[in-house]
Amino acid sequence: MPNSLPLFPLSLVVFPGEELRLHIFEPRYRQLIQECVDEGITFGIPPVINRKVSKVATEVELVRMDKLYPSGEMDITTKGVRRVRIHKFHQVAEPKLYPGGEVDYMINLDETDTGLQAVIFDQLEQLHDALGIQRKVVNSAAEIAAFRIGHQVGLTLQQEHELLKIDSELDRLAFLQEHLERIIPIVQETERLKARAKLNGHYKNVLPPKY
Repeated sequence: MPNSLPLFPLSLVVFPGEELRLHIFEPRYRQLIQECVDEGITFGIPPVINRKVSKVATEVELVRMDKLYPSGEMDITTKGVRRVRIHKFHQVAEPKLYPGGEVDYMINLDETDTGLQAVIFDQLEQLHDALGIQRKVVNSAAEIAAFRIGHQVGLTLQQEHELLKIDSELDRLAFLQEHLERIIPIVQETERLKARAKLNGHYKNVLPPKY
């Protein structure tokens, strides 16, 4: 039987286990967060893609109230808990001000592959090296988990949502491996062209080719 869950649609994807900081200013969502404080309820964040509320969302919990402004606005920290599938979306979950929906909790198949984790770790290193990014979250192949690195691999919003919908960790890792295989050569070539463009206008000390 579906469960009722308050919903907070946003133009982003939240992965289970991820911390998300939000500034809350609309009265309807201030009401929702106050109920999280008072009653300990959770809520779902479904991505809004192409102006449509997606059917797969992430249930999140309030971790802390970071700041409460005199105006009633709030800075909060939340954390993704688990994925849900929305069967029915209510623009207003009367008598509340905020949206809600009827949801089912999705299964999660956690089995992984250490060899595939190592391949993706190497790919992630290549991508970050090409972009000049120092890794801050992932420190070893053993820490590779699809949802943990989902925001670090250059996915579009739609691609992040596709990743969120996949039940199996093995399938999620395969999804990321395929994406990284495609994007790394593109990034490397783009960075090479940028480096060449920086040389334009500078004096060059080169040897003429022999012929």
